[in-house]
Amino acid sequence: MAFADNLKTLPPVTGLAELILLDSNGSPVATIENKPGKAGSLAVYAALAQRHGKIDAAAAQEGLDLFAEHVADARANPGKHPNIDRLFQVIESGVGYAVQVRQA
Repeated sequence: MAFADNLKTLPPVTGLAELILLDSNGSPVATIENKPGKAGSLAVYAALAQRHGKIDAAAAQEGLDLFAEHVADARANPGKHPNIDRLFQVIESGVGYAVQVRQA
């Protein structure tokens, strides 16, 4: 399925303000805000956190599946899709993130 179709299968993020990724020390390393251009990534990461309880290698692989056609573009253009790049990094390193969700 295409990314837009995958998004339709995920829980809505209308009540979320942002999602914060935390390293193993509990320090914030990234924030995904609920704003145009980021809401799709927020939906993916929020669904992964809900299903897996964290962003680990299994969650990251599922995330790549959800991002669908954008994965090839991310591989071809490192830095263009930082939220996809982060999933590649989790899979390659085996180091994941805890997730903190802030409600709107």
